[in-house]
Formats: sequence, structure tokens, C-alpha cells
Amino acid sequence: MAEETFDVMVVGSCMTDMVSQAPRLPKAGETIHGLKFFTGFGGKGNQCVQAARLGAKTTMVCKVGKDIFGDNYIQNFKDNGVHTDFVGQTSDAATGAASIIVNNAGENAIVIVAGANMLLNRADLQEALPAITRSKVMVCQLEIHPQISLQALRMAQKNNGYNMRFARLACARLDADFYTTSDVFCCNESEAEMLTGSAVTSVEEAGEAAAELLRRGCKSVVVTLGPQGCVVLQARGSAPKHVPTAAPVTAVDTTGAGDCFIGALAFYMAHYPTMALEEMAHRANQVAGVSVQAAGTQTSFPFRADLPAALF
Repeated sequence: MAEETFDVMVVGSCMTDMVSQAPRLPKAGETIHGLKFFTGFGGKGNQCVQAARLGAKTTMVCKVGKDIFGDNYIQNFKDNGVHTDFVGQTSDAATGAASIIVNNAGENAIVIVAGANMLLNRADLQEALPAITRSKVMVCQLEIHPQISLQALRMAQKNNGYNMRFARLACARLDADFYTTSDVFCCNESEAEMLTGSAVTSVEEAGEAAAELLRRGCKSVVVTLGPQGCVVLQARGSAPKHVPTAAPVTAVDTTGAGDCFIGALAFYMAHYPTMALEEMAHRANQVAGVSVQAAGTQTSFPFRADLPAALF
């Protein structure tokens, strides 16, 4: 397995979402009756699952606990065709979990415990090194220890393929090497604001933020704008390109739409390496547009058979 070539490798987090719906959020010390409870798969395993559903040969580098949540997450990967040789289990921490309470107004209170995600280490990356150097696309974020994500990008940089970084949970002081080791740096509006210190409330401002990020050393920048699509900027001195969504859709649930977009973009980068980045982003927009029309995160992610043949 370690000697295989993968289309997409995701180095990141696995979270179990535990969601309680209630009429209102409880006060301190108060117990109230909820209306509904459900669990779901969260974290950046979502990106890997979406790429796999489009037909990419994928693998995940992550760490979960030796508990029922970890067992279920590994089985979910297998059910979706994601290779799990580099999914480690530890007894030193529980599988990452998010406890979420949502009221009738859609407001929420969330407690996230990263757990086993923060125990992914350099030895785990070294074990995956043969696969890292053979993977066409690597996706990293900040939901594991940032230095581990950065180490993975540095290892992938020695390969001739792409490595793609998704700036989830962006911080104002990001190590400069995150930019220089990224072929495609992707963030949403709020992350772009945090990274640049400038407001991003329009397509024009997204282009200005992308230009600033490009100056920091990345080769290409994608700033996602929700229903407005995204802005793509590649070479220094070129104009930002607005890539709108194909058509307006009625959003039922936008949870996981960003991960859906990134998983789809990684698929297109791996399978159509000569395609223009803005065309890849255009198609990824359409895939994400399908996901927001259904409830849930992975439950809303489309399979290749659910999508128009023109996207492939």
C-alpha cells in the first residue's frame, strides 16, 4: 500500500459531530429537553470523502482514538473507498469531537475537543512518506498541529506534483512557509480577512486579499465567497478572476460546503492537471452547489453519478 500512487492525499483532522437540536440554548447549570439528536462525520476527512466520491483514488493521514467513534470513522472511510493505511489509532486520547447545540433560530453553541487529532506526529508522516512523494495532490489545513501540516507540505514539495493547502481555521500569524510551500492556497472570506487584516465583503476586496496572499509566496490563491462563487488569482501582476456559481440554488444546509469544494478541486487538479485553475474552480463550485441543496455534511456530498456528465 505504501508504494501506491494516490490522486489525492488529505493530511488533517477527523471529528465526530454530536448535534442536539433544542428550542433554545440552555443557561449555565440548566437542563432542558431537546428535540432531536444525531451524529455525523466532520473534520477534514470530509474533503477526502468528496474527492473519493468523484472518482479519485484517495488516502487519509490522520489519527483517531481507540473508541467507537474512531472505529466508525475508519469504517466510514472504507465505505467511501478511502484508503486507511495511514489512519492511526491511539489509546492516549479520544477521537476528536464537536458537541453542538442548535436552537430554533439557528443559533448554536459548540464545544470542540481536538483529542487524537493533535497527536498526529512526524513519525506518522515518515511512515506515510512513500505515499506522500507519490501523491498527485496533497491537501493540508490547520485542524491538526500546524507544524505537522507544514512538515507534510515540505515533504510534498520535493515531489513534482501539486500540493494544495486549505487555510481552515486561519490565524493572523501564519508561518511564512505555509505560503511558499503551497501551489494553491485556498481560504474563505473570513479567513482571508484574518490573514490579511483587511475587510473582505465583496468580489473586489477578495481580489485585493488574494493579491496580498500571492505576494507572500504562494503560486495561486482561491478565495471562496459562498453563493458568489470564488476569486482566483495566479501569476503576479495578473488580474483576479471572479468565478461565479453556475446558477442560483436554494440552500438547505451549507454545512460542509467548503470541504465539498476543496475535495472537488483536489479531484480536478489530480485528474485534469492541464485544465485552467478557474475552470477547475468553476466545476468545484457546481459540485458544492449540489451539496448545499441537501441536509447534513457528508450525507449531502454528491457522487459522480449524481452530477452532470459535462463536469467530467
